[in-house]
Amino acid sequence: MNKRLQLRLATSKVFEYFIMLLAFLITIPLFAIIYYVLKTGLSKLSWHFITNIPKPVGEIGGGIANALAGSLLIVLVAAVIAVPIGILCGVYLSENRNSKLAYWSRLAVDVMQGTPSIVIGIVIYFWIVKPSGSFSAISGSIALAIMMLPIVIRSTEETLKLLPSSLKEAGLALGLPYHKVILRVIIPCGISGILSGVMLAVARIAGETAPLLFTAFGNPYLTTNVLKPMQSLPLLIFNYATSPYDEWHDLAWGASLILLIWVLLLNITTKLITRKWKVQF
Repeated sequence: MNKRLQLRLATSKVFEYFIMLLAFLITIPLFAIIYYVLKTGLSKLSWHFITNIPKPVGEIGGGIANALAGSLLIVLVAAVIAVPIGILCGVYLSENRNSKLAYWSRLAVDVMQGTPSIVIGIVIYFWIVKPSGSFSAISGSIALAIMMLPIVIRSTEETLKLLPSSLKEAGLALGLPYHKVILRVIIPCGISGILSGVMLAVARIAGETAPLLFTAFGNPYLTTNVLKPMQSLPLLIFNYATSPYDEWHDLAWGASLILLIWVLLLNITTKLITRKWKVQF
């Protein structure tokens, strides 16, 4: 028995170290990408780079102000569209877990989550861009909002499922209307998980290029008109990285670093907010 016990303990240790090794190995590609982007793009960063628009081909300098402002505006509008709808859908799915509508809605969310982004871009192109006769930032925001919805819905649903039913029962027992119980008790108690899903969805769409190729299209100038074409960081990186000009390659590497920092800050902010607003039961 002692030998069998020692063998089992040794096997368990080997398996534990093997898992730790695999966990370490999966971080290597991430650190390699971060290191290479930092090494290549850090020298391109400056105040001039952030506050100026790109210059014509052949001129030295220029920046990414139009792409930076465009990305922030497009993602902001997408979040305004997707977050309320996603949270309300998640609330419905958590409150009506066994209904037929909830089953088919959940299935639709899962299918939509696996839909390629380029397909969403093509669909929005034929739904909005082609009928309107013009590319626009709002069409890009709608495409990104569709991509955000599954993440927000599922995170909201799974978070609210973890809350004890006694919370809702206590609110109803005090005479609160159902909608006030949801808005003032249930959602605030699950705000950490919901907010994590929202931030994760924003980080997910921040680097999307394919939908914006068919919708926002890009713009060499700084604009805030969401009904017109608008530049974004992923579009700028794609267009400039595939160009034959070295100056544009430098802009692409600098923009890549800005986008990487943006996504990293979103994830760090998510962790900090989740810890601050975490509710213990």
